[in-house]
Amino acid sequence: MSELEDLYPQLELDDQAAENDDIESLPVIDTPEELARVQSIYQEIIARVPEHTPQPSLVRVQRVMALMGDPQDSYPAIHITGTNGKTSTSRMIDSLLRSAGLSVGRFTSPHLSDVRERISINGAPISAAAFCQAYDDVQPFVELVDQEAQAQGGSRLSFFEYFTVMAFAAFAAAPVDVAVIEVGMGGTWDATNIIRDSLAVFTPIAVDHERWLGSTISEIATTKAGIIKPGARVVASVQEPAAEEILRDFAKSQDALIRFENQDFEVLRRQAAVGGQVLDIQTPAGRYEQIVVPLFGAHQAQNAATALAAVELFLGGKALSAEVVEQGFYQADSPGRLEVVKSSPTVLVDSAHNPAGATALQTALAENFQFERTFAVFGAMADKAVEDVLGIMEPELEAIVVTSLNNPRAMPLSDLQEIAEDIFGPDRVYAEPVLAEAVDKAVALSQTDGSSLDANGVVVFGSVALAGAVRQLFGLK
Repeated sequence: MSELEDLYPQLELDDQAAENDDIESLPVIDTPEELARVQSIYQEIIARVPEHTPQPSLVRVQRVMALMGDPQDSYPAIHITGTNGKTSTSRMIDSLLRSAGLSVGRFTSPHLSDVRERISINGAPISAAAFCQAYDDVQPFVELVDQEAQAQGGSRLSFFEYFTVMAFAAFAAAPVDVAVIEVGMGGTWDATNIIRDSLAVFTPIAVDHERWLGSTISEIATTKAGIIKPGARVVASVQEPAAEEILRDFAKSQDALIRFENQDFEVLRRQAAVGGQVLDIQTPAGRYEQIVVPLFGAHQAQNAATALAAVELFLGGKALSAEVVEQGFYQADSPGRLEVVKSSPTVLVDSAHNPAGATALQTALAENFQFERTFAVFGAMADKAVEDVLGIMEPELEAIVVTSLNNPRAMPLSDLQEIAEDIFGPDRVYAEPVLAEAVDKAVALSQTDGSSLDANGVVVFGSVALAGAVRQLFGLK
């Protein structure tokens, strides 16, 4: 038995996986009927308590999974929380694990274009047939728990809880060797926190979702620390001092091993390159040099180091082969995160929606693109710190076009325009309710000074929903 099988007895690794051969997903053709049923299922689930209104309890999800025989216990998991960088880090962890020869399930949220993105198996969104099967597998148990909860004066499973149980069931049915699970919000009471055998990963903790998590770093970190299980292993990106103290203390109380960026692992060198960056990373097991990461920004270098340290620890603590690391990062991507969707002129899309995300975006734009002038398209949800986000981005932008989102949570266009004009001044703000026209306006503004097509750029940012809509606008899936 391999060391990995010693660590995770439920894994049944064959010789091919042990030799780190690639896991290749066979192409799946989704039928129109299956795709139509996916949309029908999605509409049924979305009618429940929405994703942005969590129900702080594990009881409903625990009950459903217990009725199903706790399929989430059939595979080990890497559990990821934080404020920004969760999805990018999850995707890099997923890619590295697949490069090491493992079959991987990944659960992330929200989705950009297709709800099936949330449940990924071996790097691809779950097939329509498997999505429908997961729904059929869990539906009777969800209905029973719904009835029990309502009889006691409670609520049905929420949108996010339903997708959580579907993901856990789908991963067991696949089956996968390991699941990479991103929390929906927080940690302690997040629906995903019923997984037991997990390595916990913390991306940087900042202020967001104050209504549910608290208004201070300490409050937020306390909630997120709840994913650390007794005897677990933990990897954390650089944190604010208050967050680091809480994570360290909580890990100690759980007799958990914890490793921090810039203390136990670090980015030694970072050089911007065409299409991304080249990194040297030091981990407890070794030094990895000339790693090509096809993602922009210092924050993505940080995410890469965290992902590498996590996978190294998950696989037993030894250094990974150069081939595994090279291929794992080469095939990693993170759609909607400083992604180039058009060239000549350059149009970028980024899901920055809080102050920490805006700071990372501003820094990455200045470092990697160095436009003579940068123009923006912006749309946001009403519950976000719009003034702070726009205040951070203002020095980087020549002008901004605010636009509407097809989402009931979106901030009204008139409110966005008023806030933007207070920050930028009326002469630098334009309002276009239709997204396509907003992008066209920003592109036109970028070309009005006689500059070459590549001299100026456009960045669309403000929410994940906006990023998804822009990607669809440019024909990206």
